[in-house]
Amino acid sequence: MKRILISGIVLLALSGCQDSKEEQARHDAIIAQEAREQLLEELKAKETAEQKAKEEKEKDSKLSQMGVTIDKGVLTVDTNKTKGFFQDLGNKLENKMKTISKDLDDGTLNEKEAGIELNKTHINIDLNKTKSFLDDWSVKMQALIKELNTIIKELDEKADNE
Repeated sequence: MKRILISGIVLLALSGCQDSKEEQARHDAIIAQEAREQLLEELKAKETAEQKAKEEKEKDSKLSQMGVTIDKGVLTVDTNKTKGFFQDLGNKLENKMKTISKDLDDGTLNEKEAGIELNKTHINIDLNKTKSFLDDWSVKMQALIKELNTIIKELDEKADNE
């Protein structure tokens, strides 16, 4: 009787172990599937973020504002946008020059960004502000030149390939 009872307990224990192994395998498979899905979601999110960043960069670039886009080696120029950009730029420069000319005729000039203040009795130049203004201006000019060089190189490469 003891043998039958011990044999029954051993069989139940072994069948219980087998069931837990199968359950563990199913559990592991579910966890692995969830991990794969989470990884795919993260990759899609990262890809979407990179695409948005690229689009934002293109929107912010001076060339894009001028109506010039470069996509996979294809240069596209929106002439209406380019014309509008240069008209706006011309109007801004014209207004600024008129303001400066009028101020100089009046004997006063107040350019806080550049650090220059001029009136009939004093000339004040803040060298720190002037240096910052010129540094900012040179960075902007270098960025513009860099973009123009990139366009020229791409056009040259395209011309060489044809």
